[in-house]
Order: sequence, then structure tokens, then C-alpha cells
Amino acid sequence: MENLQIKQGSKAERYAALLPQIEALVANETDPVANMANVAAALKQTFGFFWVGFYRVSGDALLLAPFQGPVACTRIGYGRGVCGTAWKEAHTIVVPDVELFPGHIACNAASRSEIVVPLIRDGHVIGVLDVDSDSPGDFDATDVAALERIVGLLV
Repeated sequence: MENLQIKQGSKAERYAALLPQIEALVANETDPVANMANVAAALKQTFGFFWVGFYRVSGDALLLAPFQGPVACTRIGYGRGVCGTAWKEAHTIVVPDVELFPGHIACNAASRSEIVVPLIRDGHVIGVLDVDSDSPGDFDATDVAALERIVGLLV
């Protein structure tokens, strides 16, 4: 699996090629941290996103989990920023311009757009997948559908 090389094609075509590889990566691994690490790496390698990572629910905060990219915020409160809001509302949030999102937490000023997908198990959010781009408006319905499907493999 170390030869993951999906660099060509439309966004939808790259997700379509990546999905079976992620399914294979997580199929026989029961450790959630290991699976999060591989998913973050696969997404970063395939799409070159600015930042890709997970936060896990820990008490009253989201705690930083495996990620790829620059140093990140370690804890995010319930309902705070895009990640905390996705946790609170238990649904995917796409933000075309993070500077226009009320209460956005700027872990890195280079982030311009963001998508956050909650991991929901037995009706409870147990974490979120957070993907940031350094370009505005980088995420759309294609990302929502594919990332929700990928996250579904982890819960």
C-alpha cells in the first residue's frame, strides 16, 4: 500500500480510486488511531490538502489525533470553531472562506477553506475528520460524499 499514487484525474476520479485502497487499509485493522493515521496520510498524499487530520472526543473537548500537515490546535471546545460546531451539530460542515465563519479558530493563518466530517457511532459523535485547504472554496459536494463514505469506514 506504500505505493499509493493517485495524482491524475478529476477529484471524483481520484476519490473513486482512493476509496478501495482505504477500504483495504482499514479492513483488518481494529485500532482506530492506526486507521486514522493511514486515512490522513492517504488523503494528504492523494490531494495535497494543506492539513488533514482527526480530533477525538475527550470529555468536553476535541483532542488532536493523527494528522498530516503543520502543527495544529491541540484541544477544541464543544461548539467552538468549525470542528466544535460539526461535533455539536453532528453533521458535515463545508466552509468556503474560513474568515467568514463566526468563531473560526485560526490554528494556521494559511488555511482558507475547510470541511469537517463527524465520526458518528451509535448516534454519538466520537470525533471529526478535519481537512483544510490553503485555497478558498476548495471543497464541494464531491468532497462531502467521499469523505463521509471514508469516515463511515472508521466507525
